[in-house]
Amino acid sequence: MTLAVLLVVISWQVAVDGPLLGIDPAVRDAVRQVRRSLHSTLLNHLGVALSDLGGGVPAVPVLLGCAGLAAWLARRDGRPRWWTPVPVAVAASVLIPLLVVPAKAWFARPGPFDVPLAADQWGWYPSGHTATSAIAYGTAALLLSRVLEPARARQVGWAAAALCLGVGFGLVWSDFHWLLDVVASWCLSGLLLLGLRRLLPRLLPDRADT
Repeated sequence: MTLAVLLVVISWQVAVDGPLLGIDPAVRDAVRQVRRSLHSTLLNHLGVALSDLGGGVPAVPVLLGCAGLAAWLARRDGRPRWWTPVPVAVAASVLIPLLVVPAKAWFARPGPFDVPLAADQWGWYPSGHTATSAIAYGTAALLLSRVLEPARARQVGWAAAALCLGVGFGLVWSDFHWLLDVVASWCLSGLLLLGLRRLLPRLLPDRADT
């Protein structure tokens, strides 16, 4: 419920150019000031590298690879419907642009440099890299959690969460996105992942469940 309310509120504020958007330039200016004071080439390169982890490559190949691994482990363990992780991963990969691209075109929000959108640009809201990383790595972690030991599954989950936070940090640090673009995509992705978490025990049951 919290994720849904936050997503609706942010989207509403973006649509009407509301006062909540004042957070974004304040954060942008503060980050720029810190970046100038540190003047760290290494940190700036790290920000770009983390941002790139939210691209379709490598996020989607990682998702498909983890789905293949989860299917292989499920088959080895004699699970019913062991093949389920593969179509789930494919569906998640297709769902990302279907959700993000129309929203970008609809809101048509300019980026952190406040330059008007060109005719061939979709807009910055919500963040596609954030959604891609959260949905892809989050789905991969959920699929693996069904076939790994609980301790190992928790490690994979924490690793995916850290990776997604890193992508969000890189996008804001590098001036690629407003903070609220990133937060809204986290909310959207979180809702989808919560739904998938509820469905997975039915889609890929344990042997004891059959």
